[in-house]
Amino acid sequence: MSNINLQQYDKLVLFDGVCNFCEASVQFIIKHDKTNSLKFTSLQSEIGQQLLIHYKLSTAIEGVVFIENNIAYFKSKAAFKIASYFGGFWRVLQLFSILPTSVTDFAYDIIAKNRYKWFGKKESCMLPSPDVRSRFL
Repeated sequence: MSNINLQQYDKLVLFDGVCNFCEASVQFIIKHDKTNSLKFTSLQSEIGQQLLIHYKLSTAIEGVVFIENNIAYFKSKAAFKIASYFGGFWRVLQLFSILPTSVTDFAYDIIAKNRYKWFGKKESCMLPSPDVRSRFL
């Protein structure tokens, strides 16, 4: 990983590739990312695993990780950073970022821990559609 240019991983969303809720979230992000600058890879991918190790995060992390400006954010901080790329009404989600991280991470953890039970799980990672494939690593 040290030989790789980390700039290519800027504005990168790492997501659970077998989680139905996570896949729906990625589709939502793609639809509402007004800059079309966010990129994606699954936590389970080789790149995802290497980035988790590089940023000293658990390779068994539950939830989303967002890398921006060579800083890895996770849990609710990642979600708020990602939402900052949304346009219109969805930018209102940023208002919740003023709450203490302990509160927003508590809510985030409830969803993360129950995501398979509530939304299901797939056997393999999602395949992006041809029109957005270039945004996936």
